[in-house]
Amino acid sequence: MTLTEIRALVQADLRAVDGVIRSRLKSAVPLVDQIAEHIISGGGKRLRPMLVVLAARACQIGGDAHVEAAAFIEFIHTATLLHDDVVDGSSLRRGRDTANRVFGNQASVLVGDFVYSRAFQMMAALGCQPVMEVMAEATNVIAEGEVLQLMNARDPDTTEERYLEVIYRKTAKLFEAGAEVAAVLANVPAEARRSLAAYGRHLGTAYQLVDDMLDYRSNPKERGKNLGDDLAEGKPTLPLIHALKNGSEPQRAAIREAIRRGGLAQLEPVIAAIDATGGLEYTAELARQQSEEAIRALAPLTGSPYRNALIGLARFAVEHTT
Repeated sequence: MTLTEIRALVQADLRAVDGVIRSRLKSAVPLVDQIAEHIISGGGKRLRPMLVVLAARACQIGGDAHVEAAAFIEFIHTATLLHDDVVDGSSLRRGRDTANRVFGNQASVLVGDFVYSRAFQMMAALGCQPVMEVMAEATNVIAEGEVLQLMNARDPDTTEERYLEVIYRKTAKLFEAGAEVAAVLANVPAEARRSLAAYGRHLGTAYQLVDDMLDYRSNPKERGKNLGDDLAEGKPTLPLIHALKNGSEPQRAAIREAIRRGGLAQLEPVIAAIDATGGLEYTAELARQQSEEAIRALAPLTGSPYRNALIGLARFAVEHTT
């Protein structure tokens, strides 16, 4: 299934999610409204809300609690983006100026806090203790991931294991939590809940691996981000880590210097080293393995168009180019 076909399957749910997002982001403080509108109008693929509604429908959920859940999962994601762009000094996201560039760092951080707290208000309103437990754990793990990434920044000795721990905490954990919350709200047996959580974890890992790969081979106009952004910030992602392990001494020296200094002065030799050592192919293969693990995790679920769409989403994770 294509992403367009997957969206069409849950179009009504996604429209409802968009409506909840707009209504819940409303604030009596004008600057909050302005930044919220900037975020909403930026669009995005909304993969995490899509995952929540697909998982809920695959579990044959009744009612509309999954719509609220999909919205608060997107709010947690949005809050992390607002904070990340300040920490990373980013100026471009989805082809548009970031909120911190338009409104300043202080406003972005504070509105990020507002979005976080609004998400927890929505969780509390569901009155489901297991949902609160899943999300409290997830947001704590994500915060730790942010700190771990900061510790890895400009460190050329970052290992593959440390890198994978960061992407689990920063990215895959929220996918895992979204799928698990859907299962909780649908009141499915423990096995199905564990299976959906595992699906989300592997899906999020595959998606982030490909995203990190695209930092060295993509069209900035299509992707909406600058080529080499991770290198500019001194982030040792898997293509770099693989090239450091397998490159020649001059290649390793160039990469180590690029990571330590940040910036894009060494972008061309670094990309050449990644190409020569098969860094992108290595990353893509690991992403494919994670995608297949995600699909295998769905085995306990009853066959349905929604389960098929979850399989399609896992395949999209390794095929996306933006």
